[in-house]
Amino acid sequence: MPRYAPLVLTAAAAMSALSHADDQIGLPTITVQAEERHAPLQASAEQEQERLQRVPGGTNLVEPQKETRLATLRDALDHQPGIVIQDFFGGIDQPRLNIRGSGIQSNPVNRGVLLLQDGLPLNEADGSFIIGLLEPRDSALISVRRGANATTPGATSLGGELDFQSLTGADEAGRVRLETGSFGRRGWQAALGGQGGSVDGRISVSGDRYDGYRRHSDSERDSLRANLGFRAGNVENRSYFSWTDLAFDIPHVVPKERIESDPRGVMGDGDSPQDRLLNVYQRDPHRKTEQWRLANRSRWGDERLQQELGVYVQDTDDRFNNPTTSTATDTRTLGAQWQLDGDMEGPLSWRLGLAWSSSDMDRTLHAVNPQNGQNLQRFGDFDLHAENRHFLAGLDWQLSEDWTLTSDFKWGQTVRDAEDRMGGASLDQSWNYATPKLGVNWTPAPGLRWFANVSRSQEAPTFWEIVSSTVAPNDPASASTELVELDQQRATTFEIGGQGRLSDALRWDLSIYRSRVEDELISTSDPYGIKVGTYNYAGKTRHQGVEAGLNGTVPLAGGNIGYRAAWTYSDFRFIGGEFNGNRIAGVPRHLISAEALYHTGAWRFGPNLRWLPQDTMIDHANTAGAEQEAYALFGFKVDYQAGAWRAYLQGDNLTDERYASSYVIRNQSDPDQPGYLPGNGRSVSAGIAYHF
Repeated sequence: MPRYAPLVLTAAAAMSALSHADDQIGLPTITVQAEERHAPLQASAEQEQERLQRVPGGTNLVEPQKETRLATLRDALDHQPGIVIQDFFGGIDQPRLNIRGSGIQSNPVNRGVLLLQDGLPLNEADGSFIIGLLEPRDSALISVRRGANATTPGATSLGGELDFQSLTGADEAGRVRLETGSFGRRGWQAALGGQGGSVDGRISVSGDRYDGYRRHSDSERDSLRANLGFRAGNVENRSYFSWTDLAFDIPHVVPKERIESDPRGVMGDGDSPQDRLLNVYQRDPHRKTEQWRLANRSRWGDERLQQELGVYVQDTDDRFNNPTTSTATDTRTLGAQWQLDGDMEGPLSWRLGLAWSSSDMDRTLHAVNPQNGQNLQRFGDFDLHAENRHFLAGLDWQLSEDWTLTSDFKWGQTVRDAEDRMGGASLDQSWNYATPKLGVNWTPAPGLRWFANVSRSQEAPTFWEIVSSTVAPNDPASASTELVELDQQRATTFEIGGQGRLSDALRWDLSIYRSRVEDELISTSDPYGIKVGTYNYAGKTRHQGVEAGLNGTVPLAGGNIGYRAAWTYSDFRFIGGEFNGNRIAGVPRHLISAEALYHTGAWRFGPNLRWLPQDTMIDHANTAGAEQEAYALFGFKVDYQAGAWRAYLQGDNLTDERYASSYVIRNQSDPDQPGYLPGNGRSVSAGIAYHF
C-alpha cells in the first residue's frame, strides 16, 4: 500500500506525540462529566445504553473488547438475541447476517440491514455491503437497533442498523494482540493511541490468515484504521481513515450426503458427473476486495440544541468469481448526514435529520473458463448509479413521569439507474416512500421498562438483484445478462417487549414482533447452487418472532458465574401466492445460544452452546429431506487477565459435529443437488494480548 505511506507515517507520528503528551492536561474530573452531558461523538457504554433506553423497541449493546476472542464477526455478536449469523466457512469471509428476516434471500448476503461505522453508513448507496470488510477488533462498541428502531435518517429496512464505534486514543494508549488456531488460523493487531489536552488519536494495523477447514477455503485480510479528534468548548470534530484488503477462496456448496461422508471436501474431489462439471480446483471461485474510506464528523451545541454533520467517501474495488461468472465492480460512494436534536423546556424534545448518498458503479461480467478459472468472453458491461435522499423528523413527549410517547417520520427517495453499455438497454427506477413510526415507553419502576411500537419499513433492490446473469456450467458461450425491473419490499411491523433487572443475578430482554410484508424480494438459484435471479413474491409474507435474552452474575464458591443466553424464534410464512402456507426458507425456527463462565481471581472459564433444535427449511417448497438438519455445538473457553496481560484458550465444536452451517436458498431443492456448506469441525484457538 505505498500510496498510503505518507498518511500512515503522519498518523503514526501524531500518535507517538500524543502518547507522550503531558498527562496533567485534561485531568479535571469536571471536564469529563461535562463531556458526558454533551453527548460526545464517541459515546461510552453507559451513555450509549442510556440512549438505547429511550428507543421503544428491541436493541443490543455489544462491547467487543470484553470478548475472549475476536477473530470473526460471530465472536463479536454471538449470544445476542435477534441477531442470526450463519457461517459461510467460518473464516474472514461473508457470513449470512440476518435480523428479522431482512435480506436473508440475498446469496451471498449483501443487503437487509444498514451497517454504520461511527454513525455513518458503510453500505454502498444501492444498499449492498461486503460484510467481511468489518474489523471487530477495532470496535469499542457495537450498537444494534433492530428493525424500525433504527435512529439514523437512512435506515428504513426491516432489519434495522448496526453501528460499529471505533476505539479512540482516549480509550487506550495501545494494544498488541496475537492469535493462532486450528486449520492455519493466524491473526495479529498492533495499535497505538494517545491523548493530549483536547486532541486524541489512534492508529491500528491488523492482519489475518486462515488456511480453512475445507479444501479451497484460504482467506486473508489486512487492515489499517486511524482516527484523530479534537474538542474546543462545545465543538467536537473527528476524522477517520480505513483501508482493508480482503481475499478468500470459495469452496462452494456440496450435496447433503457429503456433510457426513466428507465435510472438508469440495466438488472435484469425486469422479461423479457433478464433480467433473463443477470442479472447484479448476474453476477457482474466489473473491478479492480492496476498500479505502475517509470520513469526518462534527458535533456542536449544548444541552438544549445540538447539531451533528458527517461526510464520507469510500472507494471499493471488488472482484467476485463464482464457479461460472467473474463479476468486477468498481464503486465510488459519497455521502453526507446532518442531525439536529433539540430539548424544549417542558415535556417535549425533537430531532431533525437529512441524509444523502450516491454511488457510481462500473460492473463487468465475464464467463469463467471451466478448465482454469480464467476469464473468457465479456458478456456484460454496466454503468450503474444509485442515489438516496432521506428526511427525518421526530418528537418525544413525556406524558408523565413513567410514560414517554415517541414518534418518527421518515421520507425517502431512492434511485436505481442502470445502463447496459454492450446491449444498449437501460432501466431507470425510482421510488418515493414514507416510513413512519409511533412508539411508547413505560418505566413503572427503576430497572424496569416496557415498550410497544408500530412502524413501516421499505427496502429497495440492490444492483446484485437488478443485474441478473445466467451462465450454463457446461456451455459458457451461452452466457447472458438482463436488467430486472423490481419493486421495493415494504412491511408494517407491530412490536411489544421490555427490559428489566431484578438484581445483578438476572437481567432480561424481550421483544415480540409481527411484520406483514409486501413484494418480498426472493432470490433464486440454479441446480448448481449459483444465484440466477430475483423477483418480488406475488403474495404477501409474514415475519413474526421472539427475541429474548438473559444475563447475570451469580456468586459461587469464592468467585462468581457470569452467564448469558439468547433465544431467537423466527416464524416466517408465505400468505397467498405460489407457496401459500409454507415456511420461508433461510432462517432457523429456533436459535439458542448460551455461555457460562466461572470467574475467580484472574481466571474465567466455562462452556458454551450454539443449538438449532429443529430442522430448517432451505427451499420455499419445503421439500422433505432437503432441510438443514438440527445440530448442537459445544465449546469451552479459558480466559486469563492480569493487569495489562490477557490470554485465552478456546475450543469449538468439541464433539466434532458434522452439520451444515449454511446453504443455498432455492424455490425447490433436491438433497442430491450441491446446496450445502459443511460447518467447521473440532478446533482449538489461542491468543495473547498486551494492553498499555
